[in-house]
Amino acid sequence: MSSPTVFITGAAAGIGRATALVFAGHGYHVGAYDIDEVGLSRLAADIAAAGGTAQTGVLDVTNNTQWEQRLAEFHGETGRLDVLINNAGILRSGRFEALDIAAHQAIVDVNIGGVIAGSYYAFPYLRDTKGAQVVNLCSASAIYGQPELASYGASKSAVKSLTEALDLEWARHDIRVIAVWPLFVATAMVEGVDTGTTRSLGVRLTAEDVAHGIWEATSKRPRLPKVHYEIGAQAKVLATAAKVAPGWAVRTVNKFFSGS
Repeated sequence: MSSPTVFITGAAAGIGRATALVFAGHGYHVGAYDIDEVGLSRLAADIAAAGGTAQTGVLDVTNNTQWEQRLAEFHGETGRLDVLINNAGILRSGRFEALDIAAHQAIVDVNIGGVIAGSYYAFPYLRDTKGAQVVNLCSASAIYGQPELASYGASKSAVKSLTEALDLEWARHDIRVIAVWPLFVATAMVEGVDTGTTRSLGVRLTAEDVAHGIWEATSKRPRLPKVHYEIGAQAKVLATAAKVAPGWAVRTVNKFFSGS
C-alpha cells in the first residue's frame, strides 16, 4: 500500500473517532479498532462517504491475543504501520477508598496495560516502516496527582514514563514515540464525572481539538526532539507552571482547584 496508515484504538467514539476522521481526511488508510462494533460500522461508513478508506475490527486492549490478531490482519492488508495511536482508555472518579478495587484494577489494565501490549505487539511492524510513530494518550491529570482521580492520574503518569523510555529506546529503529496531554474533553468518558477539578476548571476541549492536536504533532517533526504535547491553553499553563514552580506551590494550586 502506498498510502500511509494509522492504527487507532478506542476508535468508535470520542477522540478516537475524531482522530480517525482527521487522518482519513489527510489520505491515511485508517485501521479503527474498538469493542463497539456498531460505532465502528458507523465510522467506516462516514470515512467511505468522504472518500477515505478504513478497515475495522474488534479489539479489547486488555486481550493480548486480539492485539496480535488485529495487528497481523492490518499489516497483512497494508504492509506498513506508520502511526499507532494508543487512545483507548477508561476513567472512574470518586474518593479512592469509595471505588471498588475492580474499578482501580480496570483503569490500570486498560490505560497502561493496553498501551504496553499495543506497543509491544506493534513493534515489529513499526520497526519495518520508515519514520513510524507511536502516539500515547496521556492527560493533564498526570501533571500532579488529582484527588478523586487517583488511579486514573497514576495510570497516565505511567503512560508518560513509558512514552519517554520508548522514545529513547526506539530512536535507533527510527520510531518516534510521543504523548499528547489534554485536560478534560467533552466525550462520553467524562459524562457524570463530578470532581473538584472538573467543577473549577470545566470541560473546555472537544474531541476534534485533540484530534487536530494529534495530527499537528505527528505531521510536523520539530528540529529538536519533542515528546510531550499539551492540548489546550489550560493544559499548557498547568504544565509550564509545574515545571517552574516549587513543589509546595504546585501542591497548593492543585489543592485549590480540586477543593481538597
